[in-house]
Amino acid sequence: MDYLLNGFIRAFGLLFGGDPETFSAIWTTVVVSTLSIAACLGAGIPLGFLLGHNDFCGKKALRTVVDTLLSFPTVVIGLVVYAFLSNRGPLGDLELLFTIPGIAIGQFMLGMPIVVAMTANAVESQDRRLKPTLITLGASKRQMLTATILETRYSLMLAAVAAYGRIVSEVGISMMVGGNIKWHTRTITTAIALETGKGEFDTGIALGMVLLAVAFAVNIGVSMLKRRAGQ
Repeated sequence: MDYLLNGFIRAFGLLFGGDPETFSAIWTTVVVSTLSIAACLGAGIPLGFLLGHNDFCGKKALRTVVDTLLSFPTVVIGLVVYAFLSNRGPLGDLELLFTIPGIAIGQFMLGMPIVVAMTANAVESQDRRLKPTLITLGASKRQMLTATILETRYSLMLAAVAAYGRIVSEVGISMMVGGNIKWHTRTITTAIALETGKGEFDTGIALGMVLLAVAFAVNIGVSMLKRRAGQ
């Protein structure tokens, strides 16, 4: 027990003492997750609306593909992104491997299906009387889109929070695509894996506490948004 207690004491010292290596991993995580979630929302919400609002040939098959991607292993995503960004890959000339944008691309692929699927579900589960009522009132397509967004706003925020929680806690993509480079691409999750393996238990605990705080915040946000969306 002294081992654990001393680890927690030193972890608090690292956090509140402003340890530069610890906060470098935290800052990298913030930057990467912000880039990836912004890209997920910018592309995923419109695609989710199209998927949920329109009926077209192959829609069920496309929904199956999107739902399957929800459980896609992060290591496999990291492998695919690595293959594309490596020197021998089709995007090797961009030199994005072992960079923050490269990690963001991989995390974008991880979070995108979550945003698309949850947005489509939100649109499909809205009140069926909304669209006929708006048409009866003479609403334009733009007004119908605005009304749909307002009706599903809490579900869209729920999709964003859920995707962010998945992105910020992944380790496979960050390790493979980012390379876990100190002061550059080392994130909270990759730093925890490395420092714990080196026996630096206090650093692992410090970063784990930050990640746990993020997880709690995400879960609280999800619970609140679920209640709002269900009203």
